[in-house]
Amino acid sequence: MPSLPDFSGLSFAQPQFLWLLLLVPFLAWLKGKFGGTPGVLFSTTKTVAKIGGRRRSRAGDFLTGLLYLALISLIVALARPQEGKTITRTQASGVDIMLVIDVSRSMLAEDFTIGGQRANRLEAVKQVTETFIRERPNDRIGIVAFAGRPYLVSPLTLDHDWLRQNLERTRIGLVEDGTAIGSALAAASNRLKDKESKSKLVVLLTDGDNNMGRVSPATAAEAAQALGIKVYTIGSGSRGNAPYPVGDAFGRTVYRQIPVEFDEEILKQIAATTGGSYFRATDTQSLQGIFSEIDELEKSEVEIQKVEQYKDLFPWFVLAGAVLLAAETVLGQTIWRRLP
Repeated sequence: MPSLPDFSGLSFAQPQFLWLLLLVPFLAWLKGKFGGTPGVLFSTTKTVAKIGGRRRSRAGDFLTGLLYLALISLIVALARPQEGKTITRTQASGVDIMLVIDVSRSMLAEDFTIGGQRANRLEAVKQVTETFIRERPNDRIGIVAFAGRPYLVSPLTLDHDWLRQNLERTRIGLVEDGTAIGSALAAASNRLKDKESKSKLVVLLTDGDNNMGRVSPATAAEAAQALGIKVYTIGSGSRGNAPYPVGDAFGRTVYRQIPVEFDEEILKQIAATTGGSYFRATDTQSLQGIFSEIDELEKSEVEIQKVEQYKDLFPWFVLAGAVLLAAETVLGQTIWRRLP
């Protein structure tokens, strides 16, 4: 025995036929206004009062109701009711991205702003990076932080909630101070070397010169290029001097101006060697623009397939209409037979 349909996901292939349902109340109004043609004429209603009785007087209304229900079922059948749903399948050809973030003490310089308030470079970088992560849901993204040496914040992952939590916990002072650009780039490239993906890239942000580490930036760039990894480099910091927080003799935070110095040439060389680009971020707005540009340059390919799974239900409504018509005919010719 076939299972009854589930009408919770009901839709109609030809819904325009549902307008015919407006005919049902109109027909009921006509019948109520004019009634049917009498089969027998009586001079007085007293003669037939006993014939009909209260119980039989309702028979006509019931049979008429069956006819209306049958008509409604057949009209709904004309509209071709269906049950089912559309299944969307997404197949992403993503990009593997390692974000390499400088967390040396110079990143405490407060020459950036967040919401109109002065902020240090690392806070601005974390905010912009979080937005970048949110806008690339189909890519595997990992994070390497570095100062005097690199350390892994997160391996490549599609769990971006967990990734953002680890990014938020990233802070200055977890490793010895310094700027090991070459070692950080080598560590990020090592995380990408065995991955099979459409594209592999590193976004490296720093505000200083390479002064620590065992691998030179040039050597690390050549290794990345050999592995098919493209590197986008970002030099962070305003031009000239930047306010840097220090403690005075009374334990208060005061600011002194420090010169902003980093090796732009080596960052340009890394980008050129690997086929990437170099950017300079002097404030929060320019940093946001840089990440947006990288986002546009390295788009993921997403293929969306829609599969419609529907089952026609009109046979059920035709069957219901037929059963109602049959019931009206049988009852009208038997227990509720009318006078000719």
